[in-house]
Amino acid sequence: MKFVLFCEGWTEKGALPDFLRRWLDSQLPERVGVQPVRFDGWAEMVKDSPVKARLHLRNQDVIAVIALLDLYGPTFYPPGCKSAAERFDWAKTHLENKVDHARFRQYFAVHDLEAWILSQPEILPADVRKRLPGKAGKPETVNFDEPPAYLLNRLYEEATKRSYKKRTYGEALFRDLDPGVVCEKCPYFQ
Repeated sequence: MKFVLFCEGWTEKGALPDFLRRWLDSQLPERVGVQPVRFDGWAEMVKDSPVKARLHLRNQDVIAVIALLDLYGPTFYPPGCKSAAERFDWAKTHLENKVDHARFRQYFAVHDLEAWILSQPEILPADVRKRLPGKAGKPETVNFDEPPAYLLNRLYEEATKRSYKKRTYGEALFRDLDPGVVCEKCPYFQ
């Protein structure tokens, strides 16, 4: 038995299966797999999810197809959707309706996957951690002006004179990240 995870990039494909398995193993009575399916960005995922989800859901071993997008980045929101809550609610409903299957769920990292990293600042290098602003204490409240990945990039550049590399640093940080802590500090993760 497994979940199929639709993700929009390489970092998610590399970091999330193990992270989510650790979370699921603590929540479920038996182990289940997480099979990532990488798309080339959010636009391809939005376009191709309905067909690909139905194909995967034909397999009896698939419990569900879970799609995960960053809330920051996509441009398909209606003009009235400005806040994170409005965008989340509209996009979740819109994308789940496009697939129209009981075993498909659309989720969003608010504002992006790096918010989850900010939930556990002690895993960051000390020089980066010292520069975290107070708003990082509630990672999902970091706004669209400087979403968590941009914030981390700025802090890494200030602290180390190198940019934050999602695939290198992000994947390493996710290996140390505790899903229970993320759940506590990031309500949308729940």
